[in-house]
Amino acid sequence: MSSAFVDSVLAAVISRNPAEPEFIQAVREVVESLDPVIRKKPEIARLKIVERIVEPERQVLFRVPWVDDKGEIQINRGFRVQFNSALGPYKGGLRLHPSVNLGIIKFLGFEQVFKNALTTTPIGGGKGGSDFDPKGKSDNEVMRFCQSFMSELFRHIGPDTDVPAGDIGVGGREIGYLYGQYKKLTNSFTGVLTGKGLSYGGSLARTEATGYGLVYFTSRMLRDRGADWQGKRVVISGSGNVAIYAAEKIQSLGGKVVALSDSGGYIVDEEGIDLAAVKRIKEVERGRIKEYSGDHPKASYTEGCAGIWAVPCDVALPCATQNELDGKAAAILVKNGCIAVAEGANMPSTPEAVECFLASKVSFGPAKAANAGGVATSALEMCQNSMRLAWTFEEVDARLHGIMDNIYDQCRAASEAYGAPGNLAAGANIAGFLRVAEAMTAQGVV
Repeated sequence: MSSAFVDSVLAAVISRNPAEPEFIQAVREVVESLDPVIRKKPEIARLKIVERIVEPERQVLFRVPWVDDKGEIQINRGFRVQFNSALGPYKGGLRLHPSVNLGIIKFLGFEQVFKNALTTTPIGGGKGGSDFDPKGKSDNEVMRFCQSFMSELFRHIGPDTDVPAGDIGVGGREIGYLYGQYKKLTNSFTGVLTGKGLSYGGSLARTEATGYGLVYFTSRMLRDRGADWQGKRVVISGSGNVAIYAAEKIQSLGGKVVALSDSGGYIVDEEGIDLAAVKRIKEVERGRIKEYSGDHPKASYTEGCAGIWAVPCDVALPCATQNELDGKAAAILVKNGCIAVAEGANMPSTPEAVECFLASKVSFGPAKAANAGGVATSALEMCQNSMRLAWTFEEVDARLHGIMDNIYDQCRAASEAYGAPGNLAAGANIAGFLRVAEAMTAQGVV
């Protein structure tokens, strides 16, 4: 049962953000974990750290007009929520998807604050994006949109202020167009965006980082159960960078990935997913995952995404989008013998699903910890840009591995210190919060 303090904070958030369910869900999940922290550290309540941390420092909304290939004017809406800068410049991706609205960007930015804190690198939390849909658009249309978007965003960001990156719908192509426009408008060549191409300041291993980091974190979860990846059946939702490179690392460690998905449906290949084919379809041809079955007659394709969690597996990695894995799907995973679930997307498991996993003793890796590898490597890219250096793939990967191990250790230690041993979700919330709270306390009421 939550305390009066937690109830009052949640009531205020719900009252002030009534039409933002994803944001309220994210705040509830964190704040409910903080009850033992408030009891142990009452000065946090006195200084109203929690009440301040749930309110963004700045929210920017703007119009994005652009011209399509038919010469027609299109208008989208742009967002940048700069949530918390106590630890460093705002850091977080840009999402281009029709579902984007202020509430979703706030939820993502709020999660980013704690995720970034767990990396122990000097970065704050933010998020941005637009309801523009890059699917089906030509390169020129995407370029014109990105140039218009950056023509407003550039005045709110900078290498020591706010450093955006990619997210859903924003890959190397989009980052390149955004960076080119920023460089033109400011007459400067700085590390203001991460996920850049290698020819203009990008970092090796950045493309692989979130997926690899997810696997490094999950490896620690398995190790605590006396297990490893050898012979494990794995189901992964999504088929973007996170899913593809998580699958790549799992295969190298002896696991078998048997299912992937996209927004249209999912494929199952009992012989193990052919990653070369998936990379060709998704990264080169920008196609749909159903095309995989055309070249792999033994694979099956199913329309719709929900059924992917009924595919029997030892490890499940939801890497698509928020709230994709609900309580019913979690119960099916548990019934089929799944022993570990780690989140590669942001908040892909509903509260009911998380509760099911914890009650069933399934090892659960929350997004803000398990998928922090991408932003951690973005911070490493920022470091390389500042020093005008380029590290090798092996150097970056080794640093990433060390960061993910440290994140796991923080989560486990915090869960034990605050009465929730084994609950890595609570541990991640507490460890990330305490780091931000300490910085906010030191900097006064600002």
